[in-house]
Amino acid sequence: MILTPASSFSGYRVVKSFGLVKGNTIRARHIGKDIIAAFKNMVGGEIEEYTKMMAESREQAVDRMQAEARSMGADAVLDVRFSTSYIMGMAAEILAYGNAVILEKE
Repeated sequence: MILTPASSFSGYRVVKSFGLVKGNTIRARHIGKDIIAAFKNMVGGEIEEYTKMMAESREQAVDRMQAEARSMGADAVLDVRFSTSYIMGMAAEILAYGNAVILEKE
């Protein structure tokens, strides 16, 4: 499946648009990772545990968006975007969304 942040894909034309598709996940922080993060915060630098958690969250949101697009019969998602929302003190939502379409070679 083609995914792109652009509203078109070079060499292809949109023959059908299904509209908005989305995928999301909500992740909570882990107390063990929070302790490690607190120590790293004192000395500075990247907090790899959170970087990994957010990367996994984005991948899961994209996978769910693609599954919704496939269930509609789409072979591509254009205008792909991400959004992050604070849910509560220790949780955040990652949302991937875009326009599900069928593309045809020009």
